[in-house]
Amino acid sequence: MTAIKQKIDFFHFLEREGIHPLIPEQAIKELKGLGAELALEILKKNEFKIVKVPGRDADSAIIRFARENPTVVVATLDAGLQKKIRNHKMIIRQKKRIEII
Repeated sequence: MTAIKQKIDFFHFLEREGIHPLIPEQAIKELKGLGAELALEILKKNEFKIVKVPGRDADSAIIRFARENPTVVVATLDAGLQKKIRNHKMIIRQKKRIEII
């Protein structure tokens, strides 16, 4: 959602970099619980694969998946989650561009 607010072409970046996004089921459930209809609509229109990952919530599922798949790039703005993950991360810099660190 931040990419949309800041007018960053997130989907073009993913396509250009050859990144195929995966989203844990728990993240979809959390979006539904938050009433984030715009985010859910965007996910439906783009090529996001929903994956089953063990975990009680989205954060624990992402952490587990990242630890089991060390080459996966994780996209999150959650600073606490970023600290728990050693994988490369996709972040937004200076509110205008996406980088992988």
